[in-house]
Amino acid sequence: MEFQPSRPYVMTAQEKKSEIATAYNEWAETYDTVDNRTRDLAAAVLRQSDLNFAGRKVIEVGCGTGRNTEWLSRLAAGPREIVALDFSEEMLARARERVRDPRVRFIQHDVRTAWPLANISADVVIAMLVLEHVEHLEPVFAEAFRTLTAGGEFFICELHPMRQLLGGQAQFTSAQTGEHRRVAAFLHNTSEYVQAGLSCGFELLHLGEWRDADAVRNDFPRLLSLHFRRHTLATEARI
Repeated sequence: MEFQPSRPYVMTAQEKKSEIATAYNEWAETYDTVDNRTRDLAAAVLRQSDLNFAGRKVIEVGCGTGRNTEWLSRLAAGPREIVALDFSEEMLARARERVRDPRVRFIQHDVRTAWPLANISADVVIAMLVLEHVEHLEPVFAEAFRTLTAGGEFFICELHPMRQLLGGQAQFTSAQTGEHRRVAAFLHNTSEYVQAGLSCGFELLHLGEWRDADAVRNDFPRLLSLHFRRHTLATEARI
């Protein structure tokens, strides 16, 4: 029999989903207690955004341990309702412990699949440090578009592509094993984020590049943010 070289193993989408969820389940134990400049800068970026949450319905994509959910729920002029999605059971367990506000509903869900939410049911969608773990951006942007009202806003904040090119990636040290873990991630150029939004019917309001407070001008930005709005003239045929 002729020898046939084995093909390189390619991880399936289901396995990739399981790997990422498992990593975040493990990370949940120390996510809030270990220093993390990316996490903290992303929180600051959200708080500096021009988003108006007062009396609005908010969808939070990838809520993690509920750090931003808690901030949203405590705003003096805050949302009337928050739906927070995450596919890590352990992250959600900590979020539910942290936020006990009747306006907040937590749902375990993989945001790469159709969201369990009605059409035109939200005013704001935020996604913080989520999309590096999503290989194909368009389905997430399409779901944000579907669930937003006309004029609704979609705000994302991600590890900057330049940081990824330098080897930056979501990573942590396991409290159980002491092993250093890098969470599976995908590189998206800035233009890919912009084009995904435009192709789904959004208009781009603002693009931001964010450095650490002690960074110098020629340091690469740590984060990229994009603020989109669902075009008021977009046809409902997209939904």
